[in-house]
Amino acid sequence: MENEVEREGGSMIFSEEELIEVSGLKKGIDFIEVTCGCTSHRYGDAVGRLRVFSNGDLEITCECTPGCNEDKLTPAAFEKHSGRETARKWKNNVWVIVNGEKVSLSKTALLKYYNQASKNANGANRSLNGRVCHRDEFVRCSRCNKDRRFRLQTKEECRIHHDALADGNWKCSDLPYDRITCDDEEERASRRVYRGCTRSPTCKGCTSCVCFGCEICRFSDCSCQTCTDFTRNAKA
Repeated sequence: MENEVEREGGSMIFSEEELIEVSGLKKGIDFIEVTCGCTSHRYGDAVGRLRVFSNGDLEITCECTPGCNEDKLTPAAFEKHSGRETARKWKNNVWVIVNGEKVSLSKTALLKYYNQASKNANGANRSLNGRVCHRDEFVRCSRCNKDRRFRLQTKEECRIHHDALADGNWKCSDLPYDRITCDDEEERASRRVYRGCTRSPTCKGCTSCVCFGCEICRFSDCSCQTCTDFTRNAKA
């Protein structure tokens, strides 16, 4: 039907009412694309293109300046890139234009498949006591050589860690949350042993806290397809 955007297999449908008056709407085979943005009180509006994929993934190509080549950003990374002062609230801070007005993503239908995918993934990847079984991991800053903690409780957090591990030049200031700089102290060794395992607080890695690939930590646009590499490279 012409007034529907449909997922392959027909399970994802945006009705005409859900997309009416959304600015910059384009329809792909397995995604829709719309104009989006994030406002910084200091730098003004950073505009981009948001793609909502059929599996619930969200991806933003930034168009803040003609020379900006930032693409495939998570909403949280785009929020940070825009210079937004109150980061870590991307669902409220990243907006789309509906009927000429800026509307937070959280107030649109565009997140319903993202939210459902996160809910399904969390439900499928919980231990017996209900907690998600991804332990905290660390990535070393390429500038200050300090280990920084990454929590992996959501798909978005797993993606941030995934991208940081893949970036040989990752640095403290690249974190989209927990404003941190190379001048900040590194966690003490006695604190780093606590990784969030549900079986043992000081566990060095077990089947309760190490995941080898689930819907939270696998990404369709990456050839690794598993977090096995994460756990292999992470420091025990």
